[in-house]
Amino acid sequence: MVFSFSFQGNESFEKLASMGLIANLTVYLQTRFNMDGIQLVNVFNIWSGSTNVTPLLGAFLSDTYLGRFRTLICGSTASFLGMVVMSLIAGIPNLRPLHCTGGSNCQKPEFWQLGVLYLGLGLLAIGAGGVRPCNIAFGADQFDTRTEKGRAQLESFFNWWYFSFTVSLVIALTVVVYVQTNVSWVIGYGIPAACLFFSIVIFLIGKHTYIITKPQGSVFVDMAKVIVAACKKRALSLESTPENSFYDPPCIESDQQVTKLAHTNMFKFFDKAALIADPSELDDKGLPKNSWRLCSVQQVEQLKLVVGLVPVWITGIGCFITMDQMNTFGLMQAIQSNNKIHNFKIPPGWMGLSSMICLSTWIFVYEQIYLPYAKKRSKKNVRLTMRQRINTGIVMAILCMVVAGIVEKNRREKALKQGSLLSPQSILLLLPQFSLSGLNEGFAAVAVMEYYTNHLPESMRTLAGAIFFLSFSASSYLNTAIVNVVHQVTAKLGKTPWLGGRDLNKVKLDNFYYLIAGLALLNLLYFNLFSCRYLVKNADKTPGSRHEDKGLEMNENV
Repeated sequence: MVFSFSFQGNESFEKLASMGLIANLTVYLQTRFNMDGIQLVNVFNIWSGSTNVTPLLGAFLSDTYLGRFRTLICGSTASFLGMVVMSLIAGIPNLRPLHCTGGSNCQKPEFWQLGVLYLGLGLLAIGAGGVRPCNIAFGADQFDTRTEKGRAQLESFFNWWYFSFTVSLVIALTVVVYVQTNVSWVIGYGIPAACLFFSIVIFLIGKHTYIITKPQGSVFVDMAKVIVAACKKRALSLESTPENSFYDPPCIESDQQVTKLAHTNMFKFFDKAALIADPSELDDKGLPKNSWRLCSVQQVEQLKLVVGLVPVWITGIGCFITMDQMNTFGLMQAIQSNNKIHNFKIPPGWMGLSSMICLSTWIFVYEQIYLPYAKKRSKKNVRLTMRQRINTGIVMAILCMVVAGIVEKNRREKALKQGSLLSPQSILLLLPQFSLSGLNEGFAAVAVMEYYTNHLPESMRTLAGAIFFLSFSASSYLNTAIVNVVHQVTAKLGKTPWLGGRDLNKVKLDNFYYLIAGLALLNLLYFNLFSCRYLVKNADKTPGSRHEDKGLEMNENV
């Protein structure tokens, strides 16, 4: 109970702090730094991508030197300092350009002002590198998957992690965003900074209740050794090679975290790294003289597991690109819509609430209503398969973009007819597209996160978290490239460009949405025709024993 309070307290406060910034960053960059659409999207996506690629470095430091607990502390501290810098920018007028109410002749930020902004965002990216790969893994460490009780607790851990994550987002998207938009940006950024401070304190209070594992060494170095060793022995043949020709020492029995991986026939090229080409490669104790030329079967199989993630990882990137549109262009739509309901002005950042509410509602209904009822009736495992959930998420992504395109075209036409920057169309008409984006995340993102964590053994869980957030990073960078290419191409055609400028009424954003919908359709075909074959069979297996003695099994008939 103490562990649950302290760990979830840290998790909730950290997410409340980070999302208190992310949820309204688009509005802040446009209204306080006077950025146009392309610059805004580039800054947001590059920063968002950086916050999701730094977890790879965090995972390396955690597994090699610091351990998950200390990495979490360092990451939380860096995030806190980043929020302090953002609060100073909001509170000191000289750190940002003069305020502009609209139009295209607004003062651009100075180079040094952008430098201070990037410093704050950079610290937050560093903090994310420490927190994101370790939070899920550290939480999973607290459950003993060798026992039936531990496996039962872990079974719902992923959904409930996402549920608590979403509750924090809802608070950030209501209270924090409202304060930022209608009260003060200084207070609005001060609240997340204070939350981060309390998250660190709460996490330290619960230290004595945690199961804290020691660093086991970085799997990144082991994977690099396998690749180098396999390349050095690329001329060797594996045909008719007996099993005892491979270097396969037993795992250390005292290390309960390391799961012995059996030799598999997937990605055979990497097997050459474990092939004993000459007895002289071993010393008198039977250990490799050069670990960059001869690796163990365990190291080879770990790399195979990671390579086996790539097809589904690409599918995840396709799903997350849709979510990126709502974080940038979706909020820009909200800024130029009629946000008055009677005498109350709805902050544009509140649009993300519908995404979070749909996501958390789906998880709650699925875990607390559907599953208990279905289990009573069938007495069997009635969970939706990963393929079903990912497919549903991709369909939600397609619908999201189609609906967004229709709504945007109607918004722009009404604004042009009225001859004003703001459209008379109600901001509430944006709710369906944000809701569909939330369902995309609720189905696809949760399933992909669960797949990564369960696909890899316990000793590689930090890497699983880093890979999950790396897919968000890749989607952000890919989305940045798509946005800039579309902007350049459509601007050169001589007609109305699809993207660009601070005024959405002068571009055809709806066409861009339809393009993203087409890419999501291609992702659906790619997943069902190829990458779904790489999903691991889940029937009658648990995360703790999934890879024992059987290696990596392929589900050809998912």
